[in-house]
Amino acid sequence: MVRVRFAPSPTGSLHIGGARTALFNWLHAKSQGGHFILRIEDTDRERSTPESEADILEGLSWLGITWDEFYRQSDRIGIYREYLKKLIDDDKAYYCFCSKEDLEAERQALVAQGFPPKYSGRCRALSKEEVVKRLNENKEHVIRFKVPEREVVFKDLIRGQVKFDASLSGDVIIAKNLDQPLYNFAVTVDDFLMGITHVIRGEEHLSNTPKQILLAEAMGMNAPQFAHLPLILNTDRSKMSKRMSDVALHDYRNKGYLPQAIVNFISFLGWHPREDKDMMSLDQITSEFELNRVQKGGAIFNVDKLDWLNAHYINSLTPEELAGMAKPFMPEGYELTIAMAASVKGRIKTLAEIQGIVDLFFKLPAYDTELLKWKDMPLSQVTSNLESALTVLNKIGESDYNQANLEKVLSPLAPEGNRGELFWPLRVALSGSKASPGPFEIMEVLGKQESLSRIEKAITKAR
Repeated sequence: MVRVRFAPSPTGSLHIGGARTALFNWLHAKSQGGHFILRIEDTDRERSTPESEADILEGLSWLGITWDEFYRQSDRIGIYREYLKKLIDDDKAYYCFCSKEDLEAERQALVAQGFPPKYSGRCRALSKEEVVKRLNENKEHVIRFKVPEREVVFKDLIRGQVKFDASLSGDVIIAKNLDQPLYNFAVTVDDFLMGITHVIRGEEHLSNTPKQILLAEAMGMNAPQFAHLPLILNTDRSKMSKRMSDVALHDYRNKGYLPQAIVNFISFLGWHPREDKDMMSLDQITSEFELNRVQKGGAIFNVDKLDWLNAHYINSLTPEELAGMAKPFMPEGYELTIAMAASVKGRIKTLAEIQGIVDLFFKLPAYDTELLKWKDMPLSQVTSNLESALTVLNKIGESDYNQANLEKVLSPLAPEGNRGELFWPLRVALSGSKASPGPFEIMEVLGKQESLSRIEKAITKAR
């Protein structure tokens, strides 16, 4: 059975790249009838926080990504300790007592000679007695893995055959001590014990793969298959970063992007379906997802495409659904009615834009008299047209103030071929803005009394 994992560190917010990694793992598992495992890698005690973990869990749930199993590495320290001790006992790892100053001097000397800055391995030769003595003296130390000096070759499911010369890295640190394992060691143990079959992660982890393969071999473990996803790039092809872009998933959630739009968008960051499509549901993506359709080259994060997708998904909501989803974006004291939601849903790209549009329903903004004029029509004509509309609207009962009926009774008043002479000043009178929903939509929301009041104010203003 396919078993994949998403293994974030809770040292910050879940970002777009992490969300895509989680999604691709989830898609691969679900498309193959497998399991998706969420593993919180919180062995970095100083930087890991409960708030970051909560952000990760909330973000995944919001996207609809569910997990079959859940683990925290901080609950597994005893397991790592046993495997570290076995590596040391088998003479495949050792205690290193070199000071930071000595290591830096060594590094600079190698760089000056044109050699790769790797650890010399001087503590390999320490006797067991000397090691015990230094440990008993509480000498500061780390644990290093004896890296075999050979070429590591593996097949990446996206990039094909990959080769690394392990002799260039030197003996790598795998733990600060027996109770503080580091990334490469802990994930190697976990991936084996959790039966992970495929490790699908970002391209930035490619250099970690040979270390993990060698560690797995040293511990007698089978390594999983690896697939490294392409980088996510800005439109100028620079790497997406906090300096250049909003990268946290919650930034997009707070701006009013819908989860289905985000899922659709990030699934296309490096993957494409068999046919040329722009919009796909999570179920559709799952049914078509294949790792061999993931590209090697960087994926461009085009926010205009995201806005377009989000506008589509908002427009596909019912007014009732939109009213419910928009509640967090409404100012205190404002309640978005079904009629308001219906009037704006084809006009916004994000939920956060709703407030700016529906403000006019709660208060008429100040506006310049000239805005009432359609093209070059005189204000006297504006007044006359609004008075004609007011006369008709006065005769309509409150219960008949709906779009269809209002359009039916007002349309005969508009000059043939130049409807703007009536409906432009009417819309401005009702909204106080040159960009707003149409007059019939606004009047249905406002009701008879407020609609007539605003038209009367516009007539007074035009006079």
